[in-house]
Amino acid sequence: MEVSVLNINGQETGRKATLNDAIFGIEPNDHVIYLDVKHYLAAQRQGTAKTKERSERAGSTRKLIRQKGSGGARRGDINSPVLVGGGRVFGPQPHDYSFKLNKKVKALARKSALSYKAKDNAIIIVEDIDIEAPKTKDFVNITKNLKVDGKKTLVVLPEVNKNVYLSARNIQKAEVMTANAINTYKVLNADVLVITEGSLKTIDDILNK
Repeated sequence: MEVSVLNINGQETGRKATLNDAIFGIEPNDHVIYLDVKHYLAAQRQGTAKTKERSERAGSTRKLIRQKGSGGARRGDINSPVLVGGGRVFGPQPHDYSFKLNKKVKALARKSALSYKAKDNAIIIVEDIDIEAPKTKDFVNITKNLKVDGKKTLVVLPEVNKNVYLSARNIQKAEVMTANAINTYKVLNADVLVITEGSLKTIDDILNK
């Protein structure tokens, strides 16, 4: 698949970029997409929710009433779960929500996500994005030139560019990341992908291993 290469002014450069069909032209696999998105979101969870059990409550361990003869239910100390302020039964405990996902499954999920975007014509290739100094206004102008302003936009760079990142940081619907960090969730969450020419080789190298 060939896509016209634009400059940051939104003008065609007269060149074409070839999108590898093995990455951007496969039949998407929805199940592996689901697995990879679930894997990503699970890894984002802190897993720090915690409640105190009976033994962890601060309170006397004296038995409040005698075992028999009161006519009420049996209970022990003031930390009993049946009392207000007592311990919590089967409450949440800190744990890790992440799980292992095979590399080939992750790669197939990313290829599937990129193929969906290619089918939807939601990929724009630009020759390069460079901003001399961190300026939100400059980045906004670029999005307007590319006609993606107001859309959820994922900008993919070949390497870290601090000026571009800082310029896009305050724009709610724009996100910048390097080619080696893209994932299925970020690709699908964006309305349009703006990929620099230099990033295509990195994507090929990562997903065609």
